[in-house]
Amino acid sequence: MLKAERTVLTTCPYCGVGCGLNLHVRQNNLVRVTGDFDSPVNRGNLCVKGRFGYDFIYHPARITTPLIRREIGNREPPPAGADARSLFREATWDEALDLVADRLAVIRAESGPDALACFACAKATNEDNYLMQKLFRQIVGTNNVDHCTRLCHAASVVALQQAIGSSAMSNAASEVVESDVFIVTGSNTAETHPIIALQMKQGVHSRGAKLIVVDPRRVEMVEHAALWLQQRPGTDVPVFSAMAHVILEEGLANREFIARRTEAFDEFAASMKAFTPEYAERISGVPAEKIRQAARMFATAKNAAIYWALGIPEHTHGVDNALSLVNLGLLCGHVGRVGTGLNPLRGQNNVQGASDAGAMPWHYPGYQAADDPQVQAKFAEAWGFAPPARRGLTTPEIVGAAGRGEVRALFVMGENPMMSEPNLNHTAECMAKLEFLIVQDLFINETGALADVILPASAWAEKDGTFTNTDRRVQRVRKAVEPPGQARSDWEIIADLAGRLAGRVGRDVHSAPHAGWSYKHPGEILSEMGELVPEYRGVTYDRLEQDGLQWPVTDETHPGTPFLFADTFPRGRAKFHPLQYRPALEKADAEYPFILTTGRVLYHWHGGTMTRHSKLDEVYPEALIEVNPADGGRLGVRDGDPVRVTSRRGTLVVRAHITERVGEGVVFMAFHFVEAAANLLTSDALDPQAKIPGYKVSAVRVEAAPGMLLETEHFAAATSAIESRTRRT
Repeated sequence: MLKAERTVLTTCPYCGVGCGLNLHVRQNNLVRVTGDFDSPVNRGNLCVKGRFGYDFIYHPARITTPLIRREIGNREPPPAGADARSLFREATWDEALDLVADRLAVIRAESGPDALACFACAKATNEDNYLMQKLFRQIVGTNNVDHCTRLCHAASVVALQQAIGSSAMSNAASEVVESDVFIVTGSNTAETHPIIALQMKQGVHSRGAKLIVVDPRRVEMVEHAALWLQQRPGTDVPVFSAMAHVILEEGLANREFIARRTEAFDEFAASMKAFTPEYAERISGVPAEKIRQAARMFATAKNAAIYWALGIPEHTHGVDNALSLVNLGLLCGHVGRVGTGLNPLRGQNNVQGASDAGAMPWHYPGYQAADDPQVQAKFAEAWGFAPPARRGLTTPEIVGAAGRGEVRALFVMGENPMMSEPNLNHTAECMAKLEFLIVQDLFINETGALADVILPASAWAEKDGTFTNTDRRVQRVRKAVEPPGQARSDWEIIADLAGRLAGRVGRDVHSAPHAGWSYKHPGEILSEMGELVPEYRGVTYDRLEQDGLQWPVTDETHPGTPFLFADTFPRGRAKFHPLQYRPALEKADAEYPFILTTGRVLYHWHGGTMTRHSKLDEVYPEALIEVNPADGGRLGVRDGDPVRVTSRRGTLVVRAHITERVGEGVVFMAFHFVEAAANLLTSDALDPQAKIPGYKVSAVRVEAAPGMLLETEHFAAATSAIESRTRRT
């Protein structure tokens, strides 16, 4: 192994845990990555992605110069077997950015600001995202700004804002070792947040905590649980409301906390009368007695916490799902202390920070409502200009508006809607109707292949900035190596474009305190954001040198806030919400007898743009669909056999992995693999409040498809990865 010449401390670019990394550098090359033992987040521990998944930055497919489509507006994919690069020609930065500015200005003049939209990026820094939303709000003049939180935790955000007034994780993840009982639901934590899973296991095995897992799949954390409630997909509200029913009926509620710190309790309690454990059992399949056990265990604990991930919000009733968890926490008073809390686990490295920075259509930075005239006036004064005080379009709404010709131009920074959107056939039809598409990324992914202009961005190890992890810790990202070719940091590209576009649309970017775009360093951008976002006011680069800071940090002497709501809630009193059971919009039937649910695997991440360009793709190189052994027997399908999976929206062929991790009638697929893109099958029906798609419940048909796939070593590699992980457990 090459000996490093220097070591650079930074933050992991993968999941929301925010592990500290030491990048060992020799001659502008990363030679290895180790964990930072001084980090309060990971204490030196790293998962396989953090330790080995960095080599994507050297992949030969990296974009290193701006590219312009040879035939602008032609969304035809490259011919079969052809490289997508053949659709593009190389350009200078001046040519590419002038073209972008010209086209955006013309479309804005012809159709107004709302004919333009952007997707910001949860993989990019706080500074990148702050500038992206500022560009579209201040210079373009639209709130059509969103990012992948719409496709993951939007329902959690809406529910927590309604009930508490804050949508962030309330406690530090490391506090789980202080819990007596904790619930994990909708989260395959050992694969999606492995370092938090280590802390959970420590709480169970070293501290004697009781873990309750509520999940349709037998995920790894079940092996460490005191109770596993295996509900049918889409039946979370009956299960958690039945727990609340038991707590109320048996007098286990924290009446003192309820009287002192909450409101709307009576209406909520009345709505819970219908949710008997027997009723919940009929709907969910969870035995009534297990529901009673879980309720008593949670209610009688001194300190109890709830952790959830995408299995809760990614439903057409995702807000209700999240509210059922909030209700449960408030009912028992398990909020506002160490080892308690309402804790949505964020899936991407900076989805919390991108949301904090205002990369959402309904909120300016700091969750200040876009449709509040006072907020609009505040930002107009700071920036010189701001869009009208109305909400913008969400990610799925932007795609739909593109299909109708209402959104004519789209700027995509670091996202891949051609993998992440639901109902991908419909998404492709809509994206093809865009007049102008700009993509800013590391590679030509499935969305980039449709672009008119591709702008080469720097990877996380090639730039400075900050990420905010899942428990609100703002941490430094430090440049360790130079970017390849002409690639530039996202914030530099955006600032350069802003200067060009401002003149074309008649914006004076020097007329207000923060109107300008002459940033010399990302620290200046964070300082500007802090002046507009009270929770970040005391966050500066100097103060982030060691352990980072957990917001709110109200001034430059404030030490940060490990847990929230000790004395009050942002909305004053927390609000209970009455609930009723609303079934998923799709149900299994004779034509589509299985329920497909989707998620992640340990070795890959998001749409695969990074991990599938790394050595991790050799470890887990092929998509699989998990099928219960009883269902496999009825279908005549053995482990490794190809199957055709069909929904009302699309069809694909994939290998079956026969496993008891899923129950009968349920199948599972990861969404990382373009060769078998799970989102070809998923529904684009939305939660009416959060506008999040219902990825977790799609009705499908599964059939044997002999001869449809060649024999391959990929299946053996993927199942070997699964088995080795299980053995380690």
